[in-house]
Amino acid sequence: MSGDEYATVLPSLRQRRRAVAIQEIVDAAESHIVEHGLHALSLRAVARSLGMTVQALYHYFPNRDALVTVLVAKAYEDLADAVTEAVGAAADEPAALRFVAAAECYRRWAITHVERFQLLYGAPLRHYAAPAEGPTTPAMRRMGEVFQREMFDGFTTAQLAAADTRVLSPALRAHLEPLFPHGPETLPPPATALLLSAWGHMHGMVVLEAFGHTSFIGEHQAEIFHMAMRDLLEDIHRRIPAQPMGTPAAP
Repeated sequence: MSGDEYATVLPSLRQRRRAVAIQEIVDAAESHIVEHGLHALSLRAVARSLGMTVQALYHYFPNRDALVTVLVAKAYEDLADAVTEAVGAAADEPAALRFVAAAECYRRWAITHVERFQLLYGAPLRHYAAPAEGPTTPAMRRMGEVFQREMFDGFTTAQLAAADTRVLSPALRAHLEPLFPHGPETLPPPATALLLSAWGHMHGMVVLEAFGHTSFIGEHQAEIFHMAMRDLLEDIHRRIPAQPMGTPAAP
């Protein structure tokens, strides 16, 4: 490789300096949220903590919403990384235990990083809306894919399509059809309905604990959550019929 070709592979000095500056700003913003709360976040406060002017910070983030979008995407990625690692550590366990491992990691991350969890799922910042199909969207989808995979591991598309749910209206079925990929197809609407219901159950318990609404349970919250996740998954699996004899398994 020639010197010119090598130079085009590596980022320029200016690009590296910009990347370092952006990382410092993001780190400072996260620290500010942890110390002062989400709703105290402002570009001026972040710039002050770094000893720079807000005008200088505008060279990296043109407004607060641009910074918030990066913070949200990073929080989703960090949470997804933690859950993925927990599932990987339980790779030799049955699927049910991998699902529980994912859920318990989700809970631990939330109660350990309450302020960042609030950034994702707490009271929304006024006048902020994540950009459609922006960086927060694939990060959020990645999280859903982990739980979908572990929840329905070992079931065929035909089984998931025959899951026992309440009758779905044609309009709801059409809306659910394309939401989640499943192999070469999409997740069947009955399975999607079960996944969303399970997600609401799991996430609701985590939110209640992370925001202090179940403190009366004290040190037993982890045990209650573990029991609830095992029961939740068993109930979902009871709703999915066994593979009919002679039916080929999905690829």
